[in-house]
Amino acid sequence: MRKEGCGLTQPVRILIVDDHHHAREGIRAILQAEPLFEVVGEGSSGLEALALTEQLMPDLILMDINMKEMDGLEATKEIKARYPYVKIVIITVSDDITHLFEALKKGAQGYLLKNLNPGAWREYLKAIALDEAPLSRELAQRILQEFALAGAGRQQEESPLTAREQEILRCVAQGAGNRDIASMLMISEHTVKNHLKNILQKLHLDNRVQLAKYAFEQGYLRD
Repeated sequence: MRKEGCGLTQPVRILIVDDHHHAREGIRAILQAEPLFEVVGEGSSGLEALALTEQLMPDLILMDINMKEMDGLEATKEIKARYPYVKIVIITVSDDITHLFEALKKGAQGYLLKNLNPGAWREYLKAIALDEAPLSRELAQRILQEFALAGAGRQQEESPLTAREQEILRCVAQGAGNRDIASMLMISEHTVKNHLKNILQKLHLDNRVQLAKYAFEQGYLRD
């Protein structure tokens, strides 16, 4: 997968991991309707996910949570430790925010509910591939609750971010997407994307969940 400008110039190579054959078939059908997606393999367990990731080197993995041998949460942790470039999206029938948040803490970039319509799946995965998918409001609030105690006693470090980057950081941590941020700050989406790349590089972070955690720990969301 290669990104250029505001789009993708090569197909996103996707690995599907789910212990139900019919679920994998359904997911493959959804993805095949989008020319930007290329399904390069399928697995039925976390252990298979590890082996197939090493063999196929996909750009993105769609990972079920509940599987035998090794569940999706543990597989996500292992894969991100070995192949941090791989994007992982959790797929689940449950909207239990606790499970989803645990997956994000282990390195996943996002999640999809299996009952969403196919069009919503494709649009969300495009956003993930372009690093544009926002946190949901519920997840943003969950992050604040999770790290409230740990961050309460910390002193704010001297920030390497510019004033504009700090504004964007606050917006991301509150669950705003790139389009929302662009509208609020009256700048282009392309400018927002470039700012986010700079912020992640400066802070040595990988995704929006980590940005939200950093924002709270450093006091950016306190009154």
